[in-house]
Amino acid sequence: MATRIIPADWIKNWEKSGKHEFVQLCKNLAYKTNHDSTIKDIQAALYELCWHVIQGNFKLDLSASVLCDMMDLRDDMPSILADVFSILDIETSSLEEKNKRDHYTQLVGACLFFVPDAILKERLDPETLESLGLIKQAHQFNQKIVKIKTKLFYKQQKFNLLREENEGYAKLITELGQDLSGNITSHIVLESIKSLIGCFNLDPNRVLDIILEVYECRSDQDEFFLPLIKSYMCEPLTLCHILGFKFKFNQEPNEETPTSLYHIAAALLHHNLIELEDIYVHLMPLDASIVEEHKREITEAKQIARKLTMVVVPSEKTEDKEREKEEEKNDKAPDNQKLGLLEALLRIGDWHHAQSIMDQMPSFYATSHKAIALALCQLLHLTVEPLYRRAGVPKGAKGCLLRPLKNKRAPRPAESFEDLRRDVFSMLCYLGPHLSHDPILFAKIVRLGKGFMKEYQSEGRNDNVKDKMDTLLSCFLSIADQVLLPSLSLMECNACMSEELWGLFKLFPYQHRYRLYGQWKNETYTSHPLLVKVKAQTVDRAKYIMKRLTKENVKPSGRQIGKLSHSNPTILFDYILSQIQWYDNLIGPVVDSLKYLTSLNYDVMAYCIIEALANPEKEKMKHDDTTISSWLQSLASLCGAVFRKYPIELAGLLQYVTNTLKAGKSFDLLILKEVVQKMAGIEITDEMTSEQMEAMTGGEQLKAEGGYFGQIRNTKKSSQRLKDALLDHDLALPLCLLMAQQRNGVVFLEGGEKHLKLVGKLYDQCHDTLVQFGGFLASNLSTEDYIKRVPSIDILCNQFHTPHDAAFFLSRPMYGHQILSKYDELKKAEKSNRQQQKVHKYVAACELVMSPVHEAVVSLHPPRVWDDLRPQFYATFWSLTMYDLAVPHNAYDREVKKLQLQVQVIEENPDVPMNKKKKEKERCTALQEKLQEEEKKQLEHVQRVLHRLKLEKDNWLLAKSTKNETITKFLQLCLFPRCIFSAIDAVYCARFVELVHQQKTPNFCTLLCYDRVFSDIIYTVASCTENESRRYGRFLCCMLETVTRWHSDRAVYEKECGNYPGFLTIFRATGFDGGNKADQLDYENFRHVVHKWHYKLTKASVHCLETGEYTHIRNILIVLTKILPCYPKVLNLGQALECRVHKICLEEKEKRPDLYALAMGYSGQLKGRKAHMVPENEFHHKEQPVRSATPVSQQNGPGTTAKPATNASKTEEGVSEDADRAKDKSQGAAKPANKANSTAAKVTTSNGNGAPNSTKTIKERDDKEKSGKEKKEKREKTPGSTLETKGESRREKQRDERGAGGKEERAPREGKEKTPKADRDKQKAEEKSNKEDNKAKTGNGEPKEPSRERDTGAKESKSKEKGGDRSAVSGSLKSPVPRLESAESERDHKRRKLETHSSPSHSSSVKDNSNEPKDSASKHHINYNLVARSKSREREMTKKESENTRGRSKEKKTDDKDRKDRKRDHMTTDREMSLESKRRKDENGTNSSNKHSKSASPSSGSPVSADKEKTKRSKSSSKEKGESAKPERNSSGGKKESRHDKEKSDKKEKRDSSGGKDEKKHHKSSDKHR
Repeated sequence: MATRIIPADWIKNWEKSGKHEFVQLCKNLAYKTNHDSTIKDIQAALYELCWHVIQGNFKLDLSASVLCDMMDLRDDMPSILADVFSILDIETSSLEEKNKRDHYTQLVGACLFFVPDAILKERLDPETLESLGLIKQAHQFNQKIVKIKTKLFYKQQKFNLLREENEGYAKLITELGQDLSGNITSHIVLESIKSLIGCFNLDPNRVLDIILEVYECRSDQDEFFLPLIKSYMCEPLTLCHILGFKFKFNQEPNEETPTSLYHIAAALLHHNLIELEDIYVHLMPLDASIVEEHKREITEAKQIARKLTMVVVPSEKTEDKEREKEEEKNDKAPDNQKLGLLEALLRIGDWHHAQSIMDQMPSFYATSHKAIALALCQLLHLTVEPLYRRAGVPKGAKGCLLRPLKNKRAPRPAESFEDLRRDVFSMLCYLGPHLSHDPILFAKIVRLGKGFMKEYQSEGRNDNVKDKMDTLLSCFLSIADQVLLPSLSLMECNACMSEELWGLFKLFPYQHRYRLYGQWKNETYTSHPLLVKVKAQTVDRAKYIMKRLTKENVKPSGRQIGKLSHSNPTILFDYILSQIQWYDNLIGPVVDSLKYLTSLNYDVMAYCIIEALANPEKEKMKHDDTTISSWLQSLASLCGAVFRKYPIELAGLLQYVTNTLKAGKSFDLLILKEVVQKMAGIEITDEMTSEQMEAMTGGEQLKAEGGYFGQIRNTKKSSQRLKDALLDHDLALPLCLLMAQQRNGVVFLEGGEKHLKLVGKLYDQCHDTLVQFGGFLASNLSTEDYIKRVPSIDILCNQFHTPHDAAFFLSRPMYGHQILSKYDELKKAEKSNRQQQKVHKYVAACELVMSPVHEAVVSLHPPRVWDDLRPQFYATFWSLTMYDLAVPHNAYDREVKKLQLQVQVIEENPDVPMNKKKKEKERCTALQEKLQEEEKKQLEHVQRVLHRLKLEKDNWLLAKSTKNETITKFLQLCLFPRCIFSAIDAVYCARFVELVHQQKTPNFCTLLCYDRVFSDIIYTVASCTENESRRYGRFLCCMLETVTRWHSDRAVYEKECGNYPGFLTIFRATGFDGGNKADQLDYENFRHVVHKWHYKLTKASVHCLETGEYTHIRNILIVLTKILPCYPKVLNLGQALECRVHKICLEEKEKRPDLYALAMGYSGQLKGRKAHMVPENEFHHKEQPVRSATPVSQQNGPGTTAKPATNASKTEEGVSEDADRAKDKSQGAAKPANKANSTAAKVTTSNGNGAPNSTKTIKERDDKEKSGKEKKEKREKTPGSTLETKGESRREKQRDERGAGGKEERAPREGKEKTPKADRDKQKAEEKSNKEDNKAKTGNGEPKEPSRERDTGAKESKSKEKGGDRSAVSGSLKSPVPRLESAESERDHKRRKLETHSSPSHSSSVKDNSNEPKDSASKHHINYNLVARSKSREREMTKKESENTRGRSKEKKTDDKDRKDRKRDHMTTDREMSLESKRRKDENGTNSSNKHSKSASPSSGSPVSADKEKTKRSKSSSKEKGESAKPERNSSGGKKESRHDKEKSDKKEKRDSSGGKDEKKHHKSSDKHR
């Protein structure tokens, strides 16, 4: 036993106290009130006492006496003791110790006199009874027991049927079938039945069976029969057997169980007359077979789904359909008695038993049978009716009243939302998707949900109520997930139910809705066979529709899509989106066909789009890792179109984009870009036309009309929806800040392993979207909303780490709003119409608004920045826009004319109905008025702004350091960051510089600013993305436009620059405002400077093109395309560019097609601009050299060697760049220089041959003496220019020339292959005309040197054309002004005087830099301008000699030496002329014999230089021979040379080698002469 009742001490001290204690214990136990526990405790006490006897611890006689005493305590004590003996009998029989068994037998024997034998015979084992002597033999006793049991339980009592009288049964039936409407009760009838049984000796069980049969026939009389059966019946099991027999009888193959039988069984169950477990076993089919059937249904559904998705031949389809029909005929479902009983239970409202039966079956198996689903729906109707009447019925609806069940045991009707938790929610969960059978109940449940949500959203609840409401909310969400949405899937395209459901769903936050849609789409359709089939059928139908969807049949297809989407939108949209990701041309038809969708479907569409975008299995990059995947681009386009056209909630999509940005991924910004573009009509494109750009500088109306490619109309509603979504969910500022931060994240965090091209695209996308989104916020948010959401500039930059350009971009509209509102306040406070007072008020408003900004910007940069730029200037630059600086009158006029034309067209069109005409005319007229009003408003605004700037300008620039430093800071902190921010900003930057110049701003050097912008664009271009390079190109174009305007007309220049401080060449103390004409850059020198800038741009462009880097080439081609209207203007620079671009076309055709396309595009446009290009001497004043002056530059002693070249390059480098470095030196020398210039100009005419030779020689001698002295002084000051450096530079040149010669012969061959016949004829004609010109000039006595140069240029251009535009870059880049003009001593002298303040390092830098592009260019082209090269070679030799003799030369000998040199040069030039004429004859002869050799080498100005070129060629011939063994890569056809071509090349090599010998002889003779 678990606890001991008798302690061991009682047994030891039995006589003293133990017996008394035991007896007392037994008495206490016997008098306990609890019957069961008393018996157990007494049994335990007796058991322990007996066990002590068996163990031998207690005497037998003592135990027998005490047990005998116990018998008086209770009447059932003998029975209790017998139970104890039976337990001990079992225990002792299994023990091995015989003595214990003996003790037990003795104890029972001693107790026989007070325990009856009958009780012991019942309880004890027969063997024990035999040992006690109670029975004779145990075996016989066992046989007797078996016989009795058989007789009792297994023998059927046979009634004598003849003894029963039929009359009794007839009377019984009559008694039961009588009219029960009177006072007849079940009790009266029961007495009659008893009498009939007794009188006619009727079988009681048959009587019960007849009662059930009559009840079955009169199943509506529950109130009578149920009490009758209850009072008649003695055993529930008997009733179950009889009912079971009835069910069994109806399980025969052709039998059908009547509903009345189900009803009485349900009624008996409901009133607890039978147990469900007892009757359930008699019902068929078995539970195992039900589970099997359910599994089979799922398998069949999956097979059907698989068949629908498979590609099947039409003949097979028809066969399958026929087979299915046959199976349906044969497979009639067997009678399911369990479901019948379940239905009956539901009909009478017994939910408890019905629930128990449904729990035995698979989920939704029972309710998949329509009858059961309808029965459950009916029960639900009755349960929710009171609550629905109170909180669910919409206004104006009556509804039909339902009669409640008479059954009091049915579920209680719900009076409040809390009551729904009792039964309704569980009933709905059992019903599941089969609520679809009862759309009315569906609507009721949805309306109850709406009623609950209204209560839930109302405020003023305590915590306890709030918890209950939260629980109810989760219940409603579960019902929506498990019941409402699956039921909608099984409904036949019921649009009303879809709209009703949306009435509930729209009250949920989008997070809850999207979670429900996700469950619906991804899990619900696998839960039930019906849903599996429905999904497959929907996909099949969707395929059918999408195959036939085109632009032409949008309406009928749209109706079909709408019909299909009412029930299964998730499946349909999933398929449609998958198709759109593959075929983007479907976007238009699909968007148009979605107009028949319900509101719920649109919301589901938004979810499906987001899910498709967030699909982790799809790569957002193409396989080449350089571009965004097309599926993402297609989805983004769809987003924009769908969200604009239809009223879909945007919050989810915007939050998705925000979340991806937070995660550091910027791919999905493409979606935001498309949405804003389509919904707000704000385009972001850098490919705007000039007209569009002009329109974009106007007001909002002008922007909408003329600023975008697509006229996106009617964006008011859609932009309002977008704005509301952003403001309601507080996403406006976070999106802006995340995009601004993500720009750098793209490069440094997201970039990683990605291709540079992709990184650039992502950066551009991020930046463009920021600009577009910021523009949307600026134009759509109210002033209050904007100011409330955007923090101050210092917080944006310092706390949110927003880049400065983006921070000002976001803050700029805020400043404009604030200034205008403050201005309006001041106007209202003091009313006055005077323009002057209005302007003053505007200035005051600006000061009030911008003062805090001036203070805030100080923290953005280190203090030293503000030494030069004032915070006021910085803030002004960043806060203004093009709208503030200029009014686009042309754009306004253009748009007004367009509208007038539209009105005219409408009036002339007879097909348009009158009312439509009227509407259109009214619209156009209203737009015209709006535009004119807007123009007037902008004009007033611009005038106010310009007046404000005029007042501010004196305090803009402090210039505590040099002007160069000021310009650097301005470029670094203002101009460059903003000019690449947007296309409008690029224009703004250029116009702002022009405005600062026009305002005559102190300490602002316009010349220096332009110079710094144009001088070296390589680094800026290389660091740009694709779109940034477009903007940078636009900026350069605008800057060049201004420069070109000044360059084109002296009057314009004098008017706009003549007396402006920005064009000072000498800088005095700060605050000096110009005014002295001598300090200004004159017009002609400005033209030189502009040429220098063009040259610099060419140099930078060629450098970028030659790097081979993708970014460099792409960006420079974009920039060059953008600046094409203003550059190149000079012919030779244009030709150099053309050659280089042509090379890019050839190189990149196969490798990088995008670069090839860019290069081809630019090349074509450049050729089109050739007509507008001018020769260099027309672009800026370039004096022609005199014949007698040519040798001076070549052999003029140490003092003047290469001096003119230096001066020319100084002019090219510009006045402004080194102004700051040489302020002190220049102050004293500027005015005399100008005087000298003016006198020199009088003496020398522009073409160089107007004055007599004697005056020229005298001038030249004076100039040489002066230049010699200056050169000496410079050498003494700058010891760096030694012989070593000059020697090195010469070696480099020679190396370059050797490299260039190696591939010169390739050009003629390519020329032969490429030159078309028409071009060759044209070239011949040009050659003839050139020769005639040359003859005419020689006949007129003009100097031959220039004519030779022109001839060279002409022939060079021909060779370029023949060689497929492969002209040499090296010649055009070697020097901005060709070096053969060294004799122009007067102009050089003039320039030297003008530029005494400029740095001597300029010329050398130009030379060095110009050598860079020469190397690569010369590989493919014949050297250009051989005259210049020969002269530079001779100049180098004379330099060397002059350096050697510098110590020995004296001033006296210089004059004599000059004269000798001049004589010797005359002889040399004569000899050169004779050799030249001979060579021309030879070449003419060769040309006549071989047409193809025209492009072999252009005629040069000097035979010496030509011979040098030939020797170079002969040296490189060995290299070329090695190369000729391989097929030439650069030739277009890729064919080998013919034997004829080889012979020609051999002849040419011989001629070249003979030319080389002549050259050597010529050198020897010249050395002797020296």
